[in-house]
Amino acid sequence: MNRRRTPSPSPPSPGSPRSRRLPSWLPLDPYILALLGTVALAALLPASGTTADVVGGASTGAVALLFFLYGARLSTREAVDGLKSWRLHLTVLACTFLIFPVLGLAARGLVPFVLTPELHNGLLFLCLVPSTIQSSIAFTSMARGNVPAAICAGSFSSIAGIVVTPLLAALLLGGGTAGISPDSLLRIVAQLLLPFVAGQLLRRWVGGFLARHRTLLGRVDRGSILLVVYTAFSQGMVAGIWHQVTPGRLGGLFAVEAVLLTVMLTITWYGSRRLGFNRADRVAIQFAGSKKSLAAGLPMASVLFGAQASLAVLPLMLFHMLQLVVCAVIAKHRSKDTPEQDTALTPAGVPASEPKGAPLSKGRARGGW
Repeated sequence: MNRRRTPSPSPPSPGSPRSRRLPSWLPLDPYILALLGTVALAALLPASGTTADVVGGASTGAVALLFFLYGARLSTREAVDGLKSWRLHLTVLACTFLIFPVLGLAARGLVPFVLTPELHNGLLFLCLVPSTIQSSIAFTSMARGNVPAAICAGSFSSIAGIVVTPLLAALLLGGGTAGISPDSLLRIVAQLLLPFVAGQLLRRWVGGFLARHRTLLGRVDRGSILLVVYTAFSQGMVAGIWHQVTPGRLGGLFAVEAVLLTVMLTITWYGSRRLGFNRADRVAIQFAGSKKSLAAGLPMASVLFGAQASLAVLPLMLFHMLQLVVCAVIAKHRSKDTPEQDTALTPAGVPASEPKGAPLSKGRARGGW
């Protein structure tokens, strides 16, 4: 009697979606603890005088290095191939640079009852920052979504943000306490755009080295951001900005950002369904369109806001922590979706396999988040 053997599943390759899945529960990322420790260090031992000049110069160099590495890592061929999903990318860009800013402007009505003008400027700046890349990919993979689309959507958002974020900041924050000026925009070009373009031009020669030393460069990325955080919060401490923030204001800011994240998660999930995207694409849109990049936002804030950067980046840091925890829970929930929920929808919201007037099946009609 011949018994049919069931082949054992092969282990996931290092680059496969299964290998990139996050833990089922994400309490507090070690890097977030490092960020909080850096803030505490700046509060206890802020850089001042000559030390502040040295730290500020190092921070400027770190920002330029960050964006050079971003440019050198992005494959031009992958970016061109990703243009095939142009509807998905336009949807993510609209969420990131249109719907988010509108909600940020609407939050102006909370001043001065819930937010101070300075905290609202920081909240509005948060709404102008591009989407994430790494965590969007990881959460999309965990939820069995369209990982290549998430990679391209995050990359396009980051590229667009180098130009769009400063322009929107000048338009929406200019003339106020944010200190946006033509000089700030010139610094953005010099510290962000030019290094990024240089990275793209030199990618042919340095791309292989960067691919071989991915772990080391990841530490350089995170270390550079910690330096930017220390510089910004040191400047805030020396200028006495932190005396303006009370525990009550922080609690109000947290509540506002919780509502903001909930609204964006709802819009990206149900809105993409109405636009006719299938489940895998909707997962990518939800995670790429509802999240904000701390790695891109912090360097931009240090250039745009100067001594006011500590209050400007506080809402972004808080939102970053919140989105990691909430999106980890949602991604875990999404990973349990049934196969019938993967059915594609037409732009009218009807499954492509059914007539336009046919009712949706029970499984397809649910689609909660």
